[in-house]
Amino acid sequence: MGLALRMSKIQESMTLALSAKAKKMRREGIDVISLSAGEPDFSTPDNIKNKAIEALSRGFTHYTTVSGIPELKDAIIQKYKRESNVDYSPNQVIVSTGAKQALYNAIFALIGPGDEVLIPIPYWVSYRDQVIMAEGIPVFIDTDEKSGFQFSIDDVKKSLTSKTKLILLNTPNNPTGVIYNEDVLKEIADLAIERDLYIISDEIYEKISYGEIRVRSIVAIEPKVKERAIIINGFSKAYAMTGWRLGYAVGPEEVIKAMNKIQGQVTSCPNSIAQWAGVEALTGPQDEVARMRDEFKKRRDFVMEKLAGIPHVSYVRPQGAFYIFVNISYYFNKVYKNYKVADSLSMSEYLLNEEKIALVPGSAFGKEGYLRLSYATSKENLEKALDRLKSGLLKLT
Repeated sequence: MGLALRMSKIQESMTLALSAKAKKMRREGIDVISLSAGEPDFSTPDNIKNKAIEALSRGFTHYTTVSGIPELKDAIIQKYKRESNVDYSPNQVIVSTGAKQALYNAIFALIGPGDEVLIPIPYWVSYRDQVIMAEGIPVFIDTDEKSGFQFSIDDVKKSLTSKTKLILLNTPNNPTGVIYNEDVLKEIADLAIERDLYIISDEIYEKISYGEIRVRSIVAIEPKVKERAIIINGFSKAYAMTGWRLGYAVGPEEVIKAMNKIQGQVTSCPNSIAQWAGVEALTGPQDEVARMRDEFKKRRDFVMEKLAGIPHVSYVRPQGAFYIFVNISYYFNKVYKNYKVADSLSMSEYLLNEEKIALVPGSAFGKEGYLRLSYATSKENLEKALDRLKSGLLKLT
């Protein structure tokens, strides 16, 4: 007797694994700079922390309803009314232990054996494996640097079969920082309505965009898709609340009801104190969100300046999120000492061991030839890390 068959089909999260390895090396006294984790280095804004302290002192330390407290649901409803001009009812909202759980709930509510899910490449590491865990079939839509990692409606239509049930989108995108073309999103919304498909739109980075291209929820682009779209969002990125583990989803009532059923059997309610902090995050001042976004933009620009000094690398200019997806394929099949770099994984291992920098291989995102660099860290760390990256690459011959 052994582990379940599904365990042979799914992979460990490469981003979490690399982040953990970098932390372990630092604990051992090794000067490692990690650019692997998608975690803002800012502290949660004080007004949000103070609301949590207030909730704690008032005794809000017990179970809540599985789908979240009414006050937080109302704040989420008001957010979508204010920002997207779309109306949701409390039965169309669920609060979860992080956006990742909301995504998991949605996939398991919709996908069963043999159902196909369209996923553009490159994709966030958990999409593929969550679909496989639900016994679905991920079907990938490739994109490339030449197209700016954008796909067309024709690319989507070519991938459709009679088994297609769901299209999974993520914009601004992790790992590229690309914002998907709004006209294409409108066409996808129309296609979902026409073909009776569902859309999951992961919009966790919506507040982190740099003004070059506007970011709107797909339900704001085409309100009619509201009955076919599940919007995943949360507090980790925009409000620097990664450790609070708080996310949410809005969508059709029957899907949210199914997600609630799954959540009730897996984790039950989210953390009660974090939920009150979430109310403050959505309804309180947004100055810190803007300040953090502006700092991310400065860091992005600094990283691009540093990359300009490294020969034979390229990337698509990030328009949002806090990642840059760097093409390092020129350096494949080169060696240094006992290292032979054959692919993005061996490149990642070489740079961690030789230069003491942690970067996630592109293969984790379904796109070989790249490394994902997170600039959610200080300018000082970025400067040292990029100097080490240049040093490591130029050693390869």
